[in-house]
Amino acid sequence: MKNFEPNFANRQSEAAKAKQAMLKKARENNPTNDPDYEARQAARRAENLSRAAEQREKNEARAARIAERKAAKLAEQTRKAEEKAAIEAARVAELQAEQDRIEAEAAEKERQEAELLAAQKAARDARYAARKARRR
Repeated sequence: MKNFEPNFANRQSEAAKAKQAMLKKARENNPTNDPDYEARQAARRAENLSRAAEQREKNEARAARIAERKAAKLAEQTRKAEEKAAIEAARVAELQAEQDRIEAEAAEKERQEAELLAAQKAARDARYAARKARRR
């Protein structure tokens, strides 16, 4: 066998044997053949379910915290808006009171000027009547 040169058929049969040996080894190492395989798979499934439940609880807690923060923020914005509206209403009332005071002062000044003009006219008329009375 010193000068043995494998031909195509020999190489093909050797490859088929090697392939069969690899398949046999893979079948032997298949985890489904292991008696503890089902127990390990069940433990993995249980662990995955517990992780999913924990994650769900975390997500629900996170959503609750976010909702609380949003509610607090909305309440704060509402409070600030109400406070701002109250301040604005007080400012408007103060401006209206000031405007009313100014208008009252202006009306009083007009009344006093009208009284003064009436008194001046009465005095002027009295002087005119006295002058007319002297001429007659």
